[in-house]
Amino acid sequence: MTDTDHAPRATGLRFDELFGRICDNIRTVITGKDRAIELAVLCLIAEGHLLIEDVPGVGKTSLAKALAGSITGTFGRVQFTPDLLPTDVSGTSVWNQQDGLFEFRAGPVFNNLVLADEINRASPKTQSALLEAMAEAQVTNDGVTRNLPRPFMVVATQNPIEYHGTYPLPESQLDRFLIKLTIGYPDPADEARILGTHGALPAHHQALQPVVQVAHVTAMADHARNVHISPALQGYLIDLANATRRHRSLSLGMSPRATLGLQRAVQVRAAAVGRQHGTPDDVKALAGPTIEHRLVVRPEAEIQGVSAGDILTEILGAIAVPADAR
Repeated sequence: MTDTDHAPRATGLRFDELFGRICDNIRTVITGKDRAIELAVLCLIAEGHLLIEDVPGVGKTSLAKALAGSITGTFGRVQFTPDLLPTDVSGTSVWNQQDGLFEFRAGPVFNNLVLADEINRASPKTQSALLEAMAEAQVTNDGVTRNLPRPFMVVATQNPIEYHGTYPLPESQLDRFLIKLTIGYPDPADEARILGTHGALPAHHQALQPVVQVAHVTAMADHARNVHISPALQGYLIDLANATRRHRSLSLGMSPRATLGLQRAVQVRAAAVGRQHGTPDDVKALAGPTIEHRLVVRPEAEIQGVSAGDILTEILGAIAVPADAR
């Protein structure tokens, strides 16, 4: 019997069964997007943050709300606009006349899952209100540092084709997102199912019921940290990181945060399929969504039509996979 069989059992289910239960619940409102759903759940269990970039109307916000609705934790939503202030996100101190003291009123960031909707429509100053929270799970206000709840996850959305009135996310913030994904348009068969199911119900009747407790999510996160990553596989991760840093077409490669985040994602993916060790196949499956958005292509390479995805594919094909990377 493997350690995976001793995964969080408060529900009588193993890690992989709990993971599947969350994914199945989200599938009741998100049709035909299994890859996006699994990556979103993986990001939650890996205690990372998720960036969803896609055109309007494909379910970015619905995915975030479905993820939040599948666990018993608290949910906060911030609609990012040009006039949004940092204190609208993190909270502010308000004078209490009765007590004669300032009291802190927490902002929406003090929730287990925070939806930062259309994050690139707010000014860089307001975007920066999330930097400390995303990196350290805490917020400092008036010299006082307050811890955020666990689990804590930011799910941010943005529209890639809308440039007027937007502020592109800086590299320092992009690096704080463990995973970036797109949802894409549904295929005709899936769109027919959407019309036949969700089209018959008003939006407020499509709310999900939680299927997993917050305590189970944190227990799963702790369990995933014990998934074995061999020295050979760690060497493979380091080789991958160094290759991005040295590549002639990149001005910015993987940070140590990215390497560590990819390792955490590999551990969760392994546990989700009932394994107690990571493999090179896990790395390859997760390299795109965890690395690509962190790479900065040199202008001369961009002019030639080279993308970060092209470079990453080249690097993965060039690095030798250790035979004992288990």
